[in-house]
Formats: sequence, structure tokens, C-alpha cells
Amino acid sequence: MSSAPPAETWRERLHADCSRCFALCCVAPAFARSSDFAIDKPAGTACPNLRADFRCGIHTQLRERGFAGCTVFDCFGAGQQVAQVTFGGRDWRAEPATARDMFASFTVMRHLHELLYLLHEAVSLHPGGPLGADLARVLAQTEQLTGGTPAELAAIDVDARRREAADLLRQASAAVRGRGGPLGPDRSGADLMGADLRGADLRRGSLRGTYLIGADLRGADLRGADLLGADLRGADLRGADLTGCLYLLQSQLDAARGDLGTVLPPTHTRPAHWPATHTATGDAGSRARPSRPARNRPTRRR
Repeated sequence: MSSAPPAETWRERLHADCSRCFALCCVAPAFARSSDFAIDKPAGTACPNLRADFRCGIHTQLRERGFAGCTVFDCFGAGQQVAQVTFGGRDWRAEPATARDMFASFTVMRHLHELLYLLHEAVSLHPGGPLGADLARVLAQTEQLTGGTPAELAAIDVDARRREAADLLRQASAAVRGRGGPLGPDRSGADLMGADLRGADLRRGSLRGTYLIGADLRGADLRGADLLGADLRGADLRGADLTGCLYLLQSQLDAARGDLGTVLPPTHTRPAHWPATHTATGDAGSRARPSRPARNRPTRRR
């Protein structure tokens, strides 16, 4: 008698499966010409690089062609949820009457799935007690919303859902970070763009919503730090230790710079554009770090 297949984990379910989507991320969002996108593209209009088979015509050259923003976008599995569940596998090209509703549903679903990802992570931290119960309740409510019809999805106040979860996520973070000793520095929401943070001790600190664009974090100790919403675009993480970071998304790593010496949580993958070498971390102020083997496979994208 054959055994039943293993149940899909929440990380697997909230991971994009482009083969089960109709390239919604290439159509629904708007692009603004910038360092992330080479063109302006209105919302609801297909990217000119989108092929008839719903694949990207320049996928292997996205960064070189000025579309770095595409390489870091993560729908958290919202694409296949909308395409296969909400709309029952219907193709927006074949049924143009449903296109606007499908794109609107995708936008809402992506926010819900990102929130689910963060709530699942908070629950997995085992906060217990009333906090654990409240997290489980909000998680269940959010999960139920993802099964709504296009009209029901359109009526959801996403900002209200985020506000409801934000305090619970913050409480879970403080509780977990406090287990390892005193809480680290609180730089939540700080403007640290381009800051020199080489070798900085940020263990168990809070960098929630912190602007770290282009910051130099070579050799920094970020173990157990809260990185929810931290903007790591262009941040230099070479030799940094991100073990046990809370609320770290793969898209944040994909937007940053790193190398073989960057220590990642085992749940995350080393971005394909990071060099597979150890590079110097800068100056004498950086923490000395031993050579570490690669533990993460390169990210694979459609």
C-alpha cells in the first residue's frame, strides 16, 4: 500500500510557481523607468518582453537589459492562487473580459500572501500563550480571505489587515529576540542609506522598515535581527552573518549584494547573481570571519 504524498509546507505553498500562472506579475503591476526598470509600463498592460507562452523573452538577461526589478519581485505564490483557484485556470488572454478582475485580484492576493508568510514565520517561532493564540487567529482569518471571489477580494482593506497583524508581529519579534539576551540596537525606520556599518554588532536588533539602500554591511553581525521591511537594495552583505534573522524575505536578499562568505538562514537561497567566491570585507574594523562553505543553492526562476 503506497503512502500518501507529503503535505505541502507553508513555505512551498507561498513560493511562486510560474508554471501555474499566466505571467500576472508581467502585466498587472506598473513599471516606472528607473534603475530597476528600463521602461515605463502602465498597470494592466503586458510587458513588451512577455512572449506568447507567458515566459519572459529576456529572462537570462534581465539585469543586463535594465530590468533588475523583475529579478527581485516575489508574488509569494499569489500568481498560481489567482490563476488556478480564484479564476479556475482561465487565461486572461483567452477571456479578456476577466482580465481586469484577475489583475485586481492578483494585487490584493499578493499582499495577503506576503502577510501569510510573515504570520506563518511568527507562529513558527513558538511564542506561545495569548500571543501565540492571537497570531494563529489572525493567520486563520487571513488564510480564509485568500479563498474569496474576485468581488470579495476587491472589498478587502489590505492596510487594515496589515495594521492588525503589525503589532502581533512586533511582539513576537521582541519575545524571540529577547530569548538570546538583551535586545540589540533599535534602528527601526532609520535612514541609513549608504551608511558605513562594516563589522557592526546588530545582533537581536530591530531594523524594521530601515532604509539600508547601498549601506556597507560587510562583516556585520545581524544574527537574530528583525529585518521586516528593511530596504536592502544594493546593500553590501559580503561576509555578513544573517543567521536567525526574523522576517527576512528572499526578495530582500535578491536585491542586495553578497558573496560566499555571507551566512544565510537555511530556509533561504543564495542569489544567483552573487559571486561564488569569498571577497575581502574591507578594513581592520570589520569582524574577522572564518571561511565558510556554501550552504545555499542559487535561486532558480522562470
